[in-house]
Amino acid sequence: MRTFLFAFLFTIFTVSGQTYEIGAFVGGTNNIGDVGRTNFILPSGEAFGAFFKWNLSKRYAFRTHLLNGSFTANDEKSSMPSRQQRGYKIKNTVFEGSLGIEFNFVEYNLHKLGPAFTPYLYTGVTYFRYDFNYFDAQQVQDINQKDGSFAIPMIVGAKYRLSQVLILGFEIGARYTLTDNLDASNPEGSNFEQFRFGNILSDDWYVFSGFTISYTFGRKPCQDCFAE
Repeated sequence: MRTFLFAFLFTIFTVSGQTYEIGAFVGGTNNIGDVGRTNFILPSGEAFGAFFKWNLSKRYAFRTHLLNGSFTANDEKSSMPSRQQRGYKIKNTVFEGSLGIEFNFVEYNLHKLGPAFTPYLYTGVTYFRYDFNYFDAQQVQDINQKDGSFAIPMIVGAKYRLSQVLILGFEIGARYTLTDNLDASNPEGSNFEQFRFGNILSDDWYVFSGFTISYTFGRKPCQDCFAE
């Protein structure tokens, strides 16, 4: 284990370059839970944010981002008759911070002249904040309180270099959360047991989907790191 860790750190510090990206994200947000629709990708609110990438090589990059989004879960728009009859509706906001690794499917050389395109995957560790709510007599009870939890991000996207310094991308990212109360269906605490409903054994998901635009800067790190 120590040998593997040493080799990993050695690789990072020997191939890492001074090539960075700073950019913005604009898109939409939707949830997957016990209230509203169950569509995997169907934004019901807007989302925006910013990100920073440190390209270690043509295949890997460290990435950190901050994203903020809102969604509306509405039973009346669900395809499930039981939810349509119940008629719950709730709006929530999500603010997340994430740190992880982005992997390019093909070699992505930012120092080579001409266009560059690659699909990519991203995963890491995400922490997010959301509004703590619960339903009472079919009405949302907002107690003006925030709660927080961790999530596992699973993001797939594609990016295309428009010029030597501008990159346009599109991505869809599902987050498996460690909470079941994004839709106010499972508030934690002994005082809220009577307000729980739905599948309390299945945690919620939320999805960000949208476009990215980034600006690249930094010198070429060495002769071989981004060699053609």
